Amino acid sequence: MSASGASLREAELLPKERCDMAHRPTIMGTRHMVAACHYLASEAGFKILEAGGNAIDAGVATGIALSVVQPEYVNFAGVAPIIIYSAAEDRVVTIPGLGPWPKAIRPDHFKKHHGSAIPQGILRTLVPAAPDAWITALERFGTMSFGDVSQSAIGYARDGFPVYPLLSEIITEHEAEYRKFPSNVALYLPNGRPPLPGEIFVQKNLAATIQHMADQERASRHRGRGAALEAARQAFYRGDIAQAIVKFQKENGGFLSAEDLADYRSGFDEPVGTTFGDIQLFACGPWCQGPSLLQALNLLDASALRALGHNSPGYLHHITEAVKLAFADREAYFGDPRVVDVPIEALLSHEYARQRRSMIRPDRAWPKMPPAGDPRKLSAERVRNGAALVPERAFSAPELDTSHVSVVDRHGNVFAATPSDGSYNAPVVPELGIIPSPRGSQSWADPDHPSGVAPGKRPRLTPNPAIAIRPGKMKMPFGTPGGDVQTQAMLQAFLNIHVFGMEVQDAVEAPRCASYSYPGSFEPHAYHPGLLKLEGRIDRSTGEALEGFGHRIEWWADWTWLAGAVCTVVADLETGVLKGGADPRRPSYALGL
Repeated sequence: MSASGASLREAELLPKERCDMAHRPTIMGTRHMVAACHYLASEAGFKILEAGGNAIDAGVATGIALSVVQPEYVNFAGVAPIIIYSAAEDRVVTIPGLGPWPKAIRPDHFKKHHGSAIPQGILRTLVPAAPDAWITALERFGTMSFGDVSQSAIGYARDGFPVYPLLSEIITEHEAEYRKFPSNVALYLPNGRPPLPGEIFVQKNLAATIQHMADQERASRHRGRGAALEAARQAFYRGDIAQAIVKFQKENGGFLSAEDLADYRSGFDEPVGTTFGDIQLFACGPWCQGPSLLQALNLLDASALRALGHNSPGYLHHITEAVKLAFADREAYFGDPRVVDVPIEALLSHEYARQRRSMIRPDRAWPKMPPAGDPRKLSAERVRNGAALVPERAFSAPELDTSHVSVVDRHGNVFAATPSDGSYNAPVVPELGIIPSPRGSQSWADPDHPSGVAPGKRPRLTPNPAIAIRPGKMKMPFGTPGGDVQTQAMLQAFLNIHVFGMEVQDAVEAPRCASYSYPGSFEPHAYHPGLLKLEGRIDRSTGEALEGFGHRIEWWADWTWLAGAVCTVVADLETGVLKGGADPRRPSYALGL
């Protein structure tokens, strides 16, 4: 938003609202800025920026560090979807960073052998994608070596770092699940119990794994930077690391093979996009839930939202119903576009959005997931029978295993990544200190589902970094952890900044809501018709009004980490000022100069 627009909004806010909203100041700079979901990872990225690296070098350093300092929710051998704006090329590209199912899996395997469920453990393993994604980004857009950008992560793993409260909380909450896998007990339950806040958490085998890749790169430096980076990649996907992964898979009944690893390349994808006023928004494709953020924005009108008022009952109702419509289409269509015919251009067309917008009733909530649309016919038709979904009334938090990093550098490059993969639902390869991606939990055992299991097919990923650009005026990478809450938290933070003119840190701290009225992305794909969660800082009278609209209201605690943890950098191209926002719901921090 223009500076004048922001000033107008600030004048409209009561002084008390301004004082009570932000825990921290917006971090500002003029040279470079990194915001990430853990302060040590932000420090790793900032060191790279200060050493002369660009946004891609710093983003990769931060992402690898997140896989060390947030071991409960990020894994070095997990997923790492990336979106980049290259200033030199003046274009946005994505690196999926998501591996496929092994070639040996059969589409009906879980239906035939596991009661149509994808069980925890080694059977949900995909090809690990993150190491290739980081190296792919460095090869194409970076300036530094893998060894340079991984040094902070190696140090955090080798020497340890202090356990923070959320890490201790998650391991404690899931202690029984960790104990299902002996190798996980050794790593995540040191001294036979969950680590306590302030204790030092050490991952020496993980440090050795990353160091081995850096050593192989260094040994090939005489062949040039590209060959050296390729040596680091080959160390993971064809060398000693790959051999250890395949051996562990064979010994424990997994499907992942040496061929699966050797053949993997993330490559590049074109982003999907839409516009919101004069802002261009870019997201990753329908192999993740990213397009649903753009669909929700297509259903909303800035002037109408301002008239309703920030976090008023009408406003929260309106954005919730937009999310429901977007998620109905997500359920009906989204999947790996290499395998599934996803009508993504039609889904993101403004003409289709105009048709769908009429389904948002100003005073009545859809009691369950609305019917999906038919974008090819520009009409609303039920594509998958929502009535056949089995609702669950008792809510339990799904697996929310994700983190995020956003970076803008002095050259105008923009980087956003949402690395992920949890540590309590599949076994650690003990000598490596890694868990090959268990992201198969985001597929469906039903082979007829758009995101059903199939050999060589990718699941529908929840992590979805995004970039917003107002040409000549603003650039904004942003993202968050939070499973199905991700696009909802991103939507609200974006609107806070670009509709209500909030300062960046205020925008990521403002109280949020999240709908669960759709089949969740994680196995067992729980469905909670009409459920809308509100943070405790939202007025109770607002919750009562929303109940009157037909929403089934449940309350989160104040500042709950379940509401996501949005991190963003907003670059004002007219003033040259960079503003970083980092969500205190998790141990996020922004650093800039």
